[in-house]
Amino acid sequence: MNLDALNKIATAMVAPGKGILAADESSGTIKKRFDQIKVDSTADNRRDYREMLFRTKEAMEKCISGVILYDETIRQNAKDGTPLVRLIVEAGSIPGIKVDAGAKAMAAFPGEQVTEGLDGLRERLAEYYKLGARFAKWRAVIDIGLGGDRAIPTYGCLRANMHALARYAALCQEASIVPIVEPEVLMDGDHDIDRCFEVTELTLGLLYEELYFARVPLEGTILKPNMVIAGKKSAKQASTAEIAEKTVKCFRRAVPAAVPGIVFLSGGQSDEEATENLNAMNAGYRKIMPWALSFSYGRALQAAPLKAWSGKAENVAAGQRAFLHRAKMNGLAQLGTWSAALEKAA
Repeated sequence: MNLDALNKIATAMVAPGKGILAADESSGTIKKRFDQIKVDSTADNRRDYREMLFRTKEAMEKCISGVILYDETIRQNAKDGTPLVRLIVEAGSIPGIKVDAGAKAMAAFPGEQVTEGLDGLRERLAEYYKLGARFAKWRAVIDIGLGGDRAIPTYGCLRANMHALARYAALCQEASIVPIVEPEVLMDGDHDIDRCFEVTELTLGLLYEELYFARVPLEGTILKPNMVIAGKKSAKQASTAEIAEKTVKCFRRAVPAAVPGIVFLSGGQSDEEATENLNAMNAGYRKIMPWALSFSYGRALQAAPLKAWSGKAENVAAGQRAFLHRAKMNGLAQLGTWSAALEKAA
């Protein structure tokens, strides 16, 4: 492991004005999204859609630091035969790969899940490195609510998921790949923002304990968490200012300064909400944060271009314009210079 090389990649992933495009939807997830626009989820259609994004030159060069790919995508070629990975690299972005096998029901823990995929991971990482991946992603899913007759998340669920994340991270660094560790506290449910704060702080505390025990140098990692936010079904929704204040407070308590950057997932937020909340953190608290705050959005970057494209070759330019707009807005939010006026101007 060359920690300096890993740190260089991790730092580039949170470069000023840039963030990560999460294009790692599983076959099932992208089918659901294609169903919404009445497009068959074939290998060619999936390739054409992602190629459209990766060929949006201005967005990729100026706003996207890295792209998380799915196993199928990292092996695909564009229509002209160019590997999709090469399109990403030529745009000055870094290819990454999703490596977990998904969250599965956890035995003896009703309502909770544990992410699988450690078996054979060392060998898969070696292959992905040869295919061009320089960072990876593993997602743990933490729900808030009731599991049977008890409150969740339980300590057992949290510990199992954070231990798996640490083992994955150590294997990534061994393979010269930067691990994105993603402990997502879901915003489903009716919990308020204070309950989310409590669970997120506990989750992060256990994560960094496990990373320490696994001998994972934090300088060669990136954190991809949820924002501290109320559940979608909560009767008490928090303001942008409160989300920013409590998210920064929580992360300053729990995330070591050695971590180069934090790239938030959008969760169930709308495109504009995800952008506005990230901007509020950077605009209001940049001077007191030891790490860069950026984005690693999937739907919040892709919903608009997917709809504009709708599977038609004649709509590629419209899809690229929509992607460029969302990429620009989030790039500004990473700098803390986004505004509602800029959002509406385009």
